[in-house]
Amino acid sequence: MSDPTTLRIVIPLAIRKRNGRPKILPPADRAPDMGGVDPHALKAIARAWRWRRQLESGAASTIQDIAAAEKLSDRYVGRLVRLAYLSPEVLEHLVIHRMPPALSLTDLIALADRPWTEQMGIVFEGLA
Repeated sequence: MSDPTTLRIVIPLAIRKRNGRPKILPPADRAPDMGGVDPHALKAIARAWRWRRQLESGAASTIQDIAAAEKLSDRYVGRLVRLAYLSPEVLEHLVIHRMPPALSLTDLIALADRPWTEQMGIVFEGLA
C-alpha cells in the first residue's frame, strides 16, 4: 500500500455577512464565550464613557461637538451617553462579570434615569 499524495482537511466554518462584510465564524462549539453580553452593548457602554470623559475634561464642550466629530446625530450621542450613568454595580456585572442583562440596549438607556438602588434588580431580574 502506498501513502496517499493528497491530504484533505475539513474545517467546519461559516461565512456570514456582518455590516456588509463577510466574516468567518468558528464552529458553535469553539466560538469564544462572551458570557452572554451582546458585544454591541459593550461597545456602546465604552463609547458612552469615552464621550462622558470628553465632556468632563473639556475636550468637547457639548454633545453637538462630539456628534460632529464622530459624524453621528446629536440625538444618538445624547441617548447613548446616558449609558455612562448606569450604577457602578450594574456596570461591573455587565463589563467585568459579563452577566447578560434581561433588557435590551434601548431599555438600558432608559433605565439610566432610575435611581441606582433600583437598577440592579431591574437589569438582572432578581439579583440585588
